[in-house]
Amino acid sequence: MKKQQWLATIAIFLTMGVILLGAYTRLTDAGLGCPDWPGCYGFLKVPHQEHHIEAAQQAFPERPLEPHKAWNEMIHRYFAGSLGLLIAAIFFSAMFRRQSPKLLPGILLALVVFQAALGMWTVTLNLLPLVVMGHLLGGFSLLCLLAVHWLTLHPQHQVQEPELRSLKPLAALAVMVLVGQIALGGWTAANYAALACIDLPVCEAGWIDRLNVSEAFDLHLGHDDYEYGVMSAEARQTVHVFHRLGAVITVLVLSVFLVKLWRRATSTTMKRLTAAAASLLVVQFSLGVLNVVLHLPLANAVAHNFIAANLLMLLVLIYVQIHRSNALLSKETL
Repeated sequence: MKKQQWLATIAIFLTMGVILLGAYTRLTDAGLGCPDWPGCYGFLKVPHQEHHIEAAQQAFPERPLEPHKAWNEMIHRYFAGSLGLLIAAIFFSAMFRRQSPKLLPGILLALVVFQAALGMWTVTLNLLPLVVMGHLLGGFSLLCLLAVHWLTLHPQHQVQEPELRSLKPLAALAVMVLVGQIALGGWTAANYAALACIDLPVCEAGWIDRLNVSEAFDLHLGHDDYEYGVMSAEARQTVHVFHRLGAVITVLVLSVFLVKLWRRATSTTMKRLTAAAASLLVVQFSLGVLNVVLHLPLANAVAHNFIAANLLMLLVLIYVQIHRSNALLSKETL
């Protein structure tokens, strides 16, 4: 069991690193730093010798080599590949150990394989927004499921609080609202709409008249290249406005849930999870505001992505704790 616990712990931190690197790669416009997959211009690392660079330019004349962007992309791939191998180790370790949970490791392995496919399609489909957003959600899902797997392997951190049974529907709603807001954020980033509005609290004067919902949420299939976006300015502004409105809804729903949870929770574990989630919610909203005020500084934008992933992970852990408390109590009453 110790080995599986260590593997799960390392995998969580490695996933956090991959999420950070993925955000940094996207925000430095390095998503197509290597126009092929899984290598880079036909090599396992960024070409640097003169004859290799010449061969790369001949193979991809439409996309000249930019070493700094290529290295951003390849470092992300190296870390993501290492994470895939680690999750495979988690899966096989569970398969060969009796009385070890096997369903979740299997789901994790399937998800990381699908994530690799999304990473490939991100490149081969030239940053198709639907794929880019899916890749983001897949990474966040991996982090959440690894955290649940870690909790399964550490029963001493599992709580049983009958007072929280009635909060399960609200906990589920909070998770779903946050997932929807993260998807909106991913859609905003994938369509280069993060700076479509630079005024607060909503947008520039006349924004209501410029809303274009049909184009904003169209999949825009069929384009040859999606780098720097294919939407009109009005559609990008619409996406941005929806993300801001989603942020307000998310803060309200999560605040109500976390306040109720804090009042009813009795265990130290649940109190700490609640306080951590509330803190991250405040930080996340502040980072979102700063993204607008400071015109999307790189470090702030990367942190905005990273905090969202951790906030979702905490909410999922809280939901799982409440769900397991309900399940245990139901068994006891039978």
